[in-house]
Amino acid sequence: MSRLFRFRFKKDTSNKADDGSGVMKNSQELVFTDEVFDSLRNLIYSLCGIYYSDSKKYLLEGRITKRVRELKVGSFEEYFDLIKSKDRGELNSLFDTITINESYFFRAEHQFDALEKTIIPGIIGKNRENNNNKIRIWCGACSTGEEAYTIAILVKEKLEEKYPDIDFQILASDISNSALDKAREGKYKEYSIRKVEKSLLEKYFTLRGDEYEIDDEIKKMVKFTNINLYDDEQIHQVTGCDIILCCNVLIYFDIPSKQKVVTQLFDALNKGGYLMIGYSESLHCISRAFKLIHLPKAIAYKKE
Repeated sequence: MSRLFRFRFKKDTSNKADDGSGVMKNSQELVFTDEVFDSLRNLIYSLCGIYYSDSKKYLLEGRITKRVRELKVGSFEEYFDLIKSKDRGELNSLFDTITINESYFFRAEHQFDALEKTIIPGIIGKNRENNNNKIRIWCGACSTGEEAYTIAILVKEKLEEKYPDIDFQILASDISNSALDKAREGKYKEYSIRKVEKSLLEKYFTLRGDEYEIDDEIKKMVKFTNINLYDDEQIHQVTGCDIILCCNVLIYFDIPSKQKVVTQLFDALNKGGYLMIGYSESLHCISRAFKLIHLPKAIAYKKE
């Protein structure tokens, strides 16, 4: 990939702000300097814990340039001032810009097998001893909803009949409002449903044009909300969880950010609850608060 560190726009001799192509025209050179990079990455880090190393400068530059063009602001410095003012609307757009919402149904099949056959039955048994008929599952970075809806299908297909007295509560959150809007809509392209068994696809999805819409029965099982995992006030609103899935999120954080987020996830779990993260992620050197649990082709972290 070519790494371009400077974006220049030729002077618009017609004095028009936009020539109709959507490309901003400005008499000043638009340059993503090292100083701008440092200021933006430090501010983003303070807002959501995502850290851009020097080697990722080109990546942040490309994404921020997109917003600068859309807003038609005169410079990266002006955009930084807008973000620094904590304009809520633009903060939401920034989070949409810098996060990657790539997911699909039944993505981590071995984790779902472990949930169905080991983790959830164990928690139900423990909760029943305490006269508790609820089990609360939180997808902490749900993207466009595939993971949360997979759990809902799992509950509907495999667990509800077996445990008719249990109230399964599924909370799904993300920092991106646009991702949450798509999740609530519940419409997916072929890519997202490629690992869904044919019988489940026919049972829980309706093909509309080139999209598969998930049935209302499954939609109603999931509550979606906006939560920034790095925001103390927001994340502290979630408590009493039996299971937290936070997959493929920690890879975007540095060590201090990981430690902060994992500590808060630990606090959100009930005693005996489980945290599940991505296959490429680990809590090694991050937290000693959890007990590592080895499951068939999967691992989980238990709060004892």
